[in-house]
Amino acid sequence: MKKIFFISLIAGIVSCTSGYDNSWIRINQLGYMPGTPKIAVMVSKENVSVSEFAIYSAVDDQEVFRSEEIAEFDEWGAFKKGFRLDFTQFTDKGEFYVKVKNVKSPVFRIDNDVYANTADFILNYMRQQRCGYNTFYNSTCHQNDGFIIFHPDAEKDSTYIDVRGGWHDASDYLQYVTTSANAVYQMLFAYRENPSIFGDEYDAMGNPESNGIPDILDEAKWGLDWLDRMNPSYGEMYNQLADDRDHIGYKLPANDTADYGRGKGGARPAYFCTGEPQGSEKYKNRATGIASTAGKYASAFALGGILLEEYYPEFSENIKAKAIDAYKWGKLNPGVCQTAPHVAAYFYEEDNC
Repeated sequence: MKKIFFISLIAGIVSCTSGYDNSWIRINQLGYMPGTPKIAVMVSKENVSVSEFAIYSAVDDQEVFRSEEIAEFDEWGAFKKGFRLDFTQFTDKGEFYVKVKNVKSPVFRIDNDVYANTADFILNYMRQQRCGYNTFYNSTCHQNDGFIIFHPDAEKDSTYIDVRGGWHDASDYLQYVTTSANAVYQMLFAYRENPSIFGDEYDAMGNPESNGIPDILDEAKWGLDWLDRMNPSYGEMYNQLADDRDHIGYKLPANDTADYGRGKGGARPAYFCTGEPQGSEKYKNRATGIASTAGKYASAFALGGILLEEYYPEFSENIKAKAIDAYKWGKLNPGVCQTAPHVAAYFYEEDNC
């Protein structure tokens, strides 16, 4: 009888605590400033309850704050329960972690300088994604780009067009005006609104050397150079470089072996904006026009032309003129221009222009 009771007791303890083994606490990885709101989020795949939490010093693992300021949420995504843990009232500086029963958050810092240099730090990702010369990998890639497809002039279709540069997309090597022009505009807008927070520690090629130009403008210029090549003349716009034939496994950019009919690692297709549904095999997008892509060109060129005038006056005048042309072309070709599929039936779905 004692043995049965003991086993039952152990089982009860396990059932009470095991739910928290499928729980996680997420924090602001940059940290928190002493006088600002401080929220951590706990999510669980079990139906757990949380009535309080504590803050511990990461130096000596001593509890320094306890709170019941918790907002509870029901099922979301993969999680049965979610909780917002509010420790805004805790203002001590130092390194800490949040703990709920046996669940610990990563260590975070509370101090006045936790956001220092973060505006420039995020540019590391953009430099890592550069196509062509990439200082992050100390190599070059995709030097044969590209060849035209879907051009209405049969003599130009399948011919070479220089569209080297720009940035690779999300964990693959496709390149889109849809995303690239947006990234360019967001960087330019951030600089226009807050020019004093950006530094100059890299040159135009992404090497760690000052060149007298804010790094965020260097990075925006890298994207604008590619957009300029992808829109070489009035009414000649390309929306995409390469397609999902790229999805053949993980490899470094210089070792890309995707074959678009020009041999492994050869030239990649540049998709001409026709304003009609596109796809190089059986799958097609639902394009209805060109204005969405033209608008992205126009906005990126216009703001870039203004902000780069001091550093690249000739280039600035060129893209200002292209901004006007792109706007006019979009007005003449209303509708959305979506990215084109090949292997699978998915694409970036522009819904408005």
